[in-house]
Amino acid sequence: MRAGFRGLLNFIALATLCWWAPPGRAADSLVWRTGQVDAEIEAWPLPKVLESIASATGWQIYLQPDTRYTVTTRFHKLKPADALRRLLGELNFALLPQSGGPTKLFIYRTSVNEATQLIRTAGKSKAETALIPNELIVALKPGAKEGIDALAKRLGAKVVGRLDGLNAYRLQFDNEAAAQSARAELESDSNVGSVENNFAITPPASLEPLAMSSAPPLSLKPDVNPSSDRIIVGLIDTPIQRQGTVIKDFLLTGLSLYGDYQPPADQVTHATAMAETILDGVARALRENGNSSAKVPLSILPIDIYGGNESTSTFDVARGIFEALNRHANIINLSLSGESDSELIRSLVQEGAKKGVLFFAAAGNTPVTTPSFPAADPGVIGVTAGDAQGNIAPYANRGAFVQAIAPGLNVVHFQNQAWFGTGTSFSTAWVGGWAAGMMANSSQTAAQIQSQTLTRWGIPAKR
Repeated sequence: MRAGFRGLLNFIALATLCWWAPPGRAADSLVWRTGQVDAEIEAWPLPKVLESIASATGWQIYLQPDTRYTVTTRFHKLKPADALRRLLGELNFALLPQSGGPTKLFIYRTSVNEATQLIRTAGKSKAETALIPNELIVALKPGAKEGIDALAKRLGAKVVGRLDGLNAYRLQFDNEAAAQSARAELESDSNVGSVENNFAITPPASLEPLAMSSAPPLSLKPDVNPSSDRIIVGLIDTPIQRQGTVIKDFLLTGLSLYGDYQPPADQVTHATAMAETILDGVARALRENGNSSAKVPLSILPIDIYGGNESTSTFDVARGIFEALNRHANIINLSLSGESDSELIRSLVQEGAKKGVLFFAAAGNTPVTTPSFPAADPGVIGVTAGDAQGNIAPYANRGAFVQAIAPGLNVVHFQNQAWFGTGTSFSTAWVGGWAAGMMANSSQTAAQIQSQTLTRWGIPAKR
């Protein structure tokens, strides 16, 4: 009897404790369905809330750095806009749908331009997803006793890319596990100077045709006289088009890493747009320097590192830089960006910079402050998009590595059609073209041209 009575008292006490437990604490959740959101949240840090939203929606979410906010709320069956207002409280937000990419959500206190910190979800980072898992870039030491072909055979790999002039090679393995196993072996091999991962770099965005345009075509004319001091701009990019363009007389015989690939005839390529924008930058430099002749001893050397592929790689970017340097480029335009640094690219830039080559690279079209490469490499001028007052475009990278800012747009011409494009790719071509115009129109050194370029296009100091 006593035992049964004590058991009953214990049951009543437990039931009482459960009844008085704070509601919802054990079942905190944020359920985001299409068109309907439920929340049972007690004291969640804001990043936790945003990670949950990003995972559920696939949105790219950007937060104003150093924002401190704790979310406590309960609601059911709210529309997404109303749910965001409840979840974010005093914070402001802007939702940007994109037809060609993920929806972007910016969260800020004062200005949308301050929302620069990308919220990472629990999945792989962008850099991790860009990794080519079954490949390595291997550089052999000078005088290595074992050649690359013998080394690759011993490791069970294929040599799928060569930079013999630098003893650097792209090795492909059967799978990621084989590549990682080989990397451990290569790092202790006395014949190997360096080993690094290879990363994919997606092609720049395409351009859109305009229904109407009043923009005049390019007014420059090439100086066809033989010249020992002709300026060469190395354009490392997608395939370029000659027929149907206003740039064909400025193009040298280029190089493609993909043989005889022919670009489409009904869509302007990124490289074609960059070449015209470079020449627009040249024309601007000539006007600003008081030269109205519009004749310039300058050529563009196109190097195709994409072919018809959906992406290129850090190794092929390095190959492109190497070929441009080998063909005596004075300026190298890299209207592309990735999240991963490359020792091979960095060494090529350093070697070129020592000889007076100027490098310009796009900062990237994501509004973050994290470095992008090769723009953040020493010796490269990273260029972002914005206006003359130094206001960076909402979509553009604004990291501390950025040194120059220029218009992130242009109207270009192909097959009697005007095309419009945006992005830091264009900003890079504007600045690189301006530097090339100044170089072709003066006898100044590369260092002086670089200084003038940063004076003209540098990020204005904050007041």
